[in-house]
Amino acid sequence: MAVMKQLEVQIMGQSYLLACPEGGEQRLLEAVEKVDTAMCKIRDAGKVKARDRIAVLAALNLAFDVSDRSASAFQASSFAPSELPVQGNGNGNGNGHDLNDPRLGNLLQRLDRALGDDGRLI
Repeated sequence: MAVMKQLEVQIMGQSYLLACPEGGEQRLLEAVEKVDTAMCKIRDAGKVKARDRIAVLAALNLAFDVSDRSASAFQASSFAPSELPVQGNGNGNGNGHDLNDPRLGNLLQRLDRALGDDGRLI
């Protein structure tokens, strides 16, 4: 059985006590930093105020980034460099995502409908 440690971390100014396997502290702290940065960016943009909505959007952004990297790795191993598709159209947010992509707007609208007025998924 793996030995678990507990780490206290801060995400968007709120403390969390998280379990972590021995030796995984650095990876957990890196993950916390990514989540905190993603959530603070969304909060600071000023369009979303509810913490749970910010968390859901940050999770979606991070999952999309992971999915994007996986797809990119597949493309890089499947195509010669001259065959790689060009991503984005210059309207991106610095990580290859087109902020004017109608799919992103559609996803945000669906998320708002799913969360409803109270901001709860269930």
